[in-house]
Amino acid sequence: MTQHILKRKLPPERVITVSFACVILVGAILLMLPFSSRSGTFTPFLTCFFTATSATCVTGLVLVDTFTHWNMFGHLVIMALIQIGGLGLLTFTTFLNIALGKKLGLRGLKLASETVNSSSFADAKELIRMVVGMSMGVELLGALILSTTFVPQYGKYGLFISLFLAVSAFCNAGFDILGFQGEFCSLTNYTDNMVVQLTIMGLIIIGGLGFIVWNDLIRYRKTKKLLLHSQIVLTVTAILIVSGAILITMLEWDNPHTLGSLPVGQRFMAGLFQSVTMRTAGFNTIDLASMQEMTKIVSIILMFIGAAPGSTGGGIKVTTMTVFTMTALSIIRGHSQPIIRYRHVPSKVVYKSIAIIFLGLMIVFLTTGVITYTSPIDDFTLTGVDAVFEAVSAFATVGVSSGVTAVASTASQMALCLAMFIGRIGPVSFGLTIAATRKDNRREIIPEGKIIVG
Repeated sequence: MTQHILKRKLPPERVITVSFACVILVGAILLMLPFSSRSGTFTPFLTCFFTATSATCVTGLVLVDTFTHWNMFGHLVIMALIQIGGLGLLTFTTFLNIALGKKLGLRGLKLASETVNSSSFADAKELIRMVVGMSMGVELLGALILSTTFVPQYGKYGLFISLFLAVSAFCNAGFDILGFQGEFCSLTNYTDNMVVQLTIMGLIIIGGLGFIVWNDLIRYRKTKKLLLHSQIVLTVTAILIVSGAILITMLEWDNPHTLGSLPVGQRFMAGLFQSVTMRTAGFNTIDLASMQEMTKIVSIILMFIGAAPGSTGGGIKVTTMTVFTMTALSIIRGHSQPIIRYRHVPSKVVYKSIAIIFLGLMIVFLTTGVITYTSPIDDFTLTGVDAVFEAVSAFATVGVSSGVTAVASTASQMALCLAMFIGRIGPVSFGLTIAATRKDNRREIIPEGKIIVG
């Protein structure tokens, strides 16, 4: 299918969008069949479509508990969707072509570089190899560490639990198969287990740094320097995790329904875990629906910013927010261009950052409106903040829930699916996909318009 799409010479953004849509559709059909569910009966298509979208878009929102509803085959389908969605179908097909010694051609190289957010065609093939190889290696290492907890508890099945959680965490998906401990429990039974929490957090952070940063860190021994992109990602990621952990811990410290019921040491760890997972992962060790509204607002901000470009995470991305923030500060300081670490940022990067934030806010606003209008949240002691929380969770492909998805109407479920899909491929890429063929107007002379702002 990929080769057929390439021959049609569609824009890279459209090829990537179509590939994700195809994976979702195939996954939904497989999950709908009787041999995917524990009951051995057909599952409603909308439930399967929602689950497949959530898994492929590495989100984690679910309508049914993953363990109690799906059987082993269903779990394998979901894990495959998470893996493909996290790295991208085109990443796998390109890697396979490279492994088989096939020539990609100029268009194939362009598509490969677009898939992994590489700015160089020459580096695309090497980056693809590194992405797939490192991803598999990190996931297996994570599974091995997790197995020290789950194998003693559950024997051979503990190996599968460990692998599933490792793939889900690395791909920032947030799916779990621990529902036999209690439906939708996620990792709430492991607040006292440092190995599980630290391993899951490590996998989430590594997956969220992005392929370009991995490559840059690997090359650091030779180059002894990091790209500006990598410096921003590492610095802002650390700032967001630490500040998020401090705020969540402070706000929830005395809440008996979240951190207040835990021993002091576990409160700090749980606060840190939630800060990490809000960066697009979707796991939780506390009851998120019981958090204070201010904590939910802090979480909304963390979710909306998200991870790094070219990563398994979502959100508008840390670099986008950095460019947007530094643009505002530079204008305030009287600079004609935004400056970051003594480097000026090109105008097209600034414009793209503004477009991403604007489109992201619009998607969140529209999704929130659909949820508020069509779902009876007032009947379940849910608030408008919960609706925004759920909308941002979907768009930023986080997957944490404050309880809205469980009572969402059909219209709300479809709105959440669309938000997840757009959030995974990127709002600008989605816009370019559905737009008409782009016209090159670089030679067109357009008169300047005088507009007063502020």
